[in-house]
Amino acid sequence: MQTTSISLLRRLQHAGTDQDWRRFVGLYTPLLFHWVRQTGLRPPDDADLVQDVFALLVEKLPLFDYDAKQSFRGWLQTVVRNKVRDRLRRKSLPQEHNPAELAKAVDAMGEPDGGEREHQMFLAATALRIMRSEFHETTWKACWEFVVGGRPAAEIAAELGISENGVYVAKCRVMRRLRKELAGMLD
Repeated sequence: MQTTSISLLRRLQHAGTDQDWRRFVGLYTPLLFHWVRQTGLRPPDDADLVQDVFALLVEKLPLFDYDAKQSFRGWLQTVVRNKVRDRLRRKSLPQEHNPAELAKAVDAMGEPDGGEREHQMFLAATALRIMRSEFHETTWKACWEFVVGGRPAAEIAAELGISENGVYVAKCRVMRRLRKELAGMLD
């Protein structure tokens, strides 16, 4: 599964709009927290570190050269690891953290696809939340009940006062829009 569109990444490389940055932050915050939590830092330290990563990305993304053969998330995870290591070197962590143990945790941090399933589910849920307002309630409900609920089209059609074909059309419209929303994503 891919995690952010190439076009979004390219817009961010050229400063991007506030909306572009909000979308990027919204897409990547859960994944960054997942990676940072693997190091064993305390939750307040996690938040500070994630904020530091985003601050660095504002500076580094314009220099990032996307290569379809490489993994953007691999590069991003390297940024996270380096930020944790920087923090360990500066010894700016509270005394209850054992720097040697944290360093070991950073080295053992999962591969870039760690948390993949959770991240995929987050992306799909985010896309669905964004999309829901774009559809008439009947269209949305017909698709939802058919695809997620697994209910028969005839039953849904009778409940919503539409034709059985209307259920299939609703499903096609919503699913086409979902594929469009998630298309062109980077690995």
